[in-house]
Amino acid sequence: MKEKKKIKISLTTKIFIGLIGGLIAGIILNLFVPHSYVRDTIIVNGICNIIGTGFIKLMKMLVVPLVLCSLVCGASAIGDTKTLGKVGVKTIVFYLATTALAVSVAIGVASIIRPGIGLNQGALNYGEVTVAESTSVTDTLLNIIPDNPFGSLSNGIMLQVIFFALLVGILLAKMGERADLVSNFFNQCNDLMMEMTTFVMNLAPVGVFFMLTKTFANLGFDAFLPLIKYMLSVVSALGVQCFIVYMILLLVFTRLNPFKFIKKFFPVMAFAFSTSTSNATIPMNIDTLEEKMGVSRKISSFTIPLGATINMDGTSIMQGVAVVFAAQAYGIELGITGYLTVIATATLASIGTAGIPSVGLVTLSMVFAAVGLPVEAIALIMGIDRILDMLRTAVNITGDAVCTTIIAHQNKSLDRDIFNK
Repeated sequence: MKEKKKIKISLTTKIFIGLIGGLIAGIILNLFVPHSYVRDTIIVNGICNIIGTGFIKLMKMLVVPLVLCSLVCGASAIGDTKTLGKVGVKTIVFYLATTALAVSVAIGVASIIRPGIGLNQGALNYGEVTVAESTSVTDTLLNIIPDNPFGSLSNGIMLQVIFFALLVGILLAKMGERADLVSNFFNQCNDLMMEMTTFVMNLAPVGVFFMLTKTFANLGFDAFLPLIKYMLSVVSALGVQCFIVYMILLLVFTRLNPFKFIKKFFPVMAFAFSTSTSNATIPMNIDTLEEKMGVSRKISSFTIPLGATINMDGTSIMQGVAVVFAAQAYGIELGITGYLTVIATATLASIGTAGIPSVGLVTLSMVFAAVGLPVEAIALIMGIDRILDMLRTAVNITGDAVCTTIIAHQNKSLDRDIFNK
C-alpha cells in the first residue's frame, strides 16, 4: 500500500487560520458570552492577554538587535558611500512624498463623505486624551544623533539606532580587511537574528489567535454606530492609498504586476493587521521581499527599518480624516490654508513616530493644535481607534514595501525572476 502524503500547511496559511479563528472567537465572546469572572478575568484578560502580549514582546525583543545587525551588514555590503547616499535620499524623499499624498487623499475622501456632519456627540464614549509635545524641525534632526548609542539601543530609539548602525557599516566597508573580525561578528549576529526570527515566527499563528480574540472580545459594537461615517472615511482613504496610489506608483516606476505584488505581500499585511505594530513586522517584511519579490537584502535591510520609523502613511490618513471630522463636528471652517497646514504638520509628525499601537492618537494632538481645533475632540474617536489602528498599520508596512521594491529596481537590486515565479 502506498503511504499517504502528509499535507504540509505553510506558515502563511497557519497565520491566516489563527487570524480568522481569533476574529470568530473574539466576536463570539463579545456577543454571546455574558460578562463573568471566568470570561473577563481568566479567558480574555488572563490567557488571551498573557499569550498575545507575550508574543508581541517576543517580536519587539527582535527588533533592535535585528535592525542594528541588518543595517550594519547592509551598509557595509553596499560599500560605496555615494550609492548608499543616493539610496538614502531617494528613500526619504519617497516616504515624505507618499505621506503628504496620503494626507491629501484622506482630506479629499473625508470632504466627500463628510463624517462630522449631524454627529450626535451625546452618544459617544469620551476617553482621556494624551497630548504630545511639539518638536521643532531642528530638534527632530538633532535627535537623530545619539548621545549614547548604547542608551539608544536599550531604549529602542529607532532613528538613533539606524544612524549609528549606518555609520558603523560605512566605516566597516571603508576599513576593509582591517575590520574583518568585526564584520564577521556582525554577519554572524545577523545570521543568529534570522534564526531567532524564524523560531519566533513559528509561534505567530498562536500569538495572532489570542491577540485578536482579546481585541474583539473587548470591542463593544455599540460604540461603532455613531461613528460609522468616520470609520467609512478612514477605511475608504486607506483603501485608495493602499490599492490605488501605491499600485500606480509600483506600476509606473517598476512595470511589475500590482496584483501579483498584493497576492505575495498579503500575508505580511495580515500579520501587521493582527499585531498593530510596524516594528514587529520588520523581520517578516524583509524576508518576504527577499524570498517572494526578489528584493536584495542590502536594500531592504536599510529601507524597511527606516520606513517603520518615518513612513506612517496609514497614521497620517487617520489624522487627515480626524481633522475634517472634528472641524465638521464643531462647525469650524479650516479653509485652504488650514488644510495645507494639516498636510505639512501630519507629514512632519510622522517622522520618528514610534511604530507601536495607537501612537497616532498622541501625535494627532499636535496636528489639532496646529490648526486650532480643540484637542478634546480626539476623545470622540478613541473608542473605535483600535480596529482602525490595525488597518492603518497594514497600510504603513505596504508603503514601506512598495518604496523598497521601487528603490531596489532603480539600483538594479531586484530579481524579476523571483517576483514572477
